Amino acid sequence: MFESLSNKLSNILLKIKNYGRLTEKNIKDTLDKIYINFLEADVSLEVTKDFINKIKKEAIGKKINNNFTPGQEFIKLIHKNLIELMDSSNKNINIATQPPAIILFVGLQGVGKTTSVVKLAYFLKKKYKKKVLVASTDIYRPAAIQQLKILAQSVKINFFDTNLNISPIKISEKVLNYAKTNFYDLLIIDTAGRLHIDNKMMQEIKNISNLLHPIEILFVIDAMTGQNSINIAKKFDQVLPITGIFLTKADSDTRGGACLSTKYIIKKPIKFIGNGEKINNIMVFSPEIIATKIIGMSSELTIIENIKKKINLEKNQRIINKLKNKKTFDLKDFLEQLEQIKLIGNKNISFFLNKMKMNNIQYPTNSIMNIMNIKNSTINNVKTIMKSMTKLEKQNVDIINYSRKKRISLGSGVSILEINAILKQYNQMKLINKKMKKNNNIHKIIRYVKNFFNFKK
Repeated sequence: MFESLSNKLSNILLKIKNYGRLTEKNIKDTLDKIYINFLEADVSLEVTKDFINKIKKEAIGKKINNNFTPGQEFIKLIHKNLIELMDSSNKNINIATQPPAIILFVGLQGVGKTTSVVKLAYFLKKKYKKKVLVASTDIYRPAAIQQLKILAQSVKINFFDTNLNISPIKISEKVLNYAKTNFYDLLIIDTAGRLHIDNKMMQEIKNISNLLHPIEILFVIDAMTGQNSINIAKKFDQVLPITGIFLTKADSDTRGGACLSTKYIIKKPIKFIGNGEKINNIMVFSPEIIATKIIGMSSELTIIENIKKKINLEKNQRIINKLKNKKTFDLKDFLEQLEQIKLIGNKNISFFLNKMKMNNIQYPTNSIMNIMNIKNSTINNVKTIMKSMTKLEKQNVDIINYSRKKRISLGSGVSILEINAILKQYNQMKLINKKMKKNNNIHKIIRYVKNFFNFKK
């Protein structure tokens, strides 16, 4: 899903990404192209207009973060607004109720309700370790109940078998009593596909809902049908209190308009996505992931988030404060830096260094690359030799001569050769700090790092 939209947006945003200056004209030109691409992707006209106007209002005259180019800042703005377009405060599935928590699936015929019922049952059973029962009230479609039975049994989900000669409301009564007496945590019910204009069938589903009092009513939308499904969901919501959307066939070559328009038009969140034919092809809907996929820059944004998650802000703020105040860089600081380098990973650090280079921040490249390949054994050896050092030696490595190394080696079990290698790395990192201070780049780097990782002043 979104492949076509993503490719077009990527080409548009690639042009503006490295702009040194954003003007009202190049913002408008870019948004005009996005407007056309949204409509081609079957995004609602109402949604498209609102989205473009919001971006235009925020982008024109916006103060640019020093850490990104204006073009990059514009992309971040689009990403943020895409998330807001799809995000919702009640996007999580609600199963916090007295058992059995009942989930009712509704929608048109042929949208994938039956498969989605089993997908969700399998997902909730695995994730929450719940006792789950599935059942079908679809007595109209040939072999509908048998299909659910076969799918459920294939993944060891309990299935309530029923007589086709009784009405859907009677089936609902029987399965509810069975779920209660057998202490099921979750009861998920498949229903027959129906059109919103079929009054008799709409009354039937309303009666089923009134009997069961489901905690969730999920309307199933086929991602390939686009705007039509959303309009029908709106009609269903006038009869039933729909709580969310289950989007199917997201792995198809669909234009993605339904995904972008759903929450805005019917004010209901997408809660799950079916992204394949297998039972485990289900994912909790994430506006962040979808927005990243749409703008076609998932790798870059993912790396930024990975660094933010892994980096220890408290430790690095302490190091930054030391550098800023021109205090000594001791062995404890060195160890903390090694641990952070190892945790973040070479790939992410390379990305960060390239970002600094793009922002014209000079740093001793060769020296940094030399100390990036940190091994666990190196970190362990630093910790070990520090235990055999005096407080003065930890704070002033320059006083460590051969006799001190010999004593430290005997006390720690680390060879003098390995101690020399560690001290060499320490001196390299110390030299990096010294050069950056000398070239007056340290203040630029401090400001950049604070912006990039959202440090507080």
